[in-house]
Amino acid sequence: MAEFGEIDEATADLIRLLADRGETLSAAESLTAGLFCATVASVPGASAVLRGGVVTYATDVKHLLADVDLDVLEEFGPVAEITARHMALGVSRRVRSDWAVSLTGVAGPSMQDGHPVGEVWCGIKRPGDDNAADVLVTRLPIGAGLSRNQIRSVSVELAVEALVEQIRYFRH
Repeated sequence: MAEFGEIDEATADLIRLLADRGETLSAAESLTAGLFCATVASVPGASAVLRGGVVTYATDVKHLLADVDLDVLEEFGPVAEITARHMALGVSRRVRSDWAVSLTGVAGPSMQDGHPVGEVWCGIKRPGDDNAADVLVTRLPIGAGLSRNQIRSVSVELAVEALVEQIRYFRH
């Protein structure tokens, strides 16, 4: 990932791909707390594609701002594949974006509700995904031994790369 003030090429590619397609992006962020949107917004031209995002750090805010069903949060908790699905779909509906990304997980320094430090789920909602089951979700391959801020930065970096790959190959 680029240092602050530098343009990350993967993020610039993300902006170009979306702009070329005339499509938009939003984000629902938990452990990254706005870092994904800040990273995207650091690229000139981001305003043409970035619709907005929500920081859903607290569990109840996932319901309030990203429309995650309370039943999902009660049964599976804030760090779960299904929660990431609902977060991406919910933010996309709220801000009316074509694409959406969600990031939820544990940055540490200790486990959370039985989930290890470094467990991160990334959801990607594509154009035409109309329900949570359609949203792609991946558990990000976060290496052991990273600091809290490294986990957050790597999560953003991997989410950008996953989005670029999906946008390049997605046809609707």
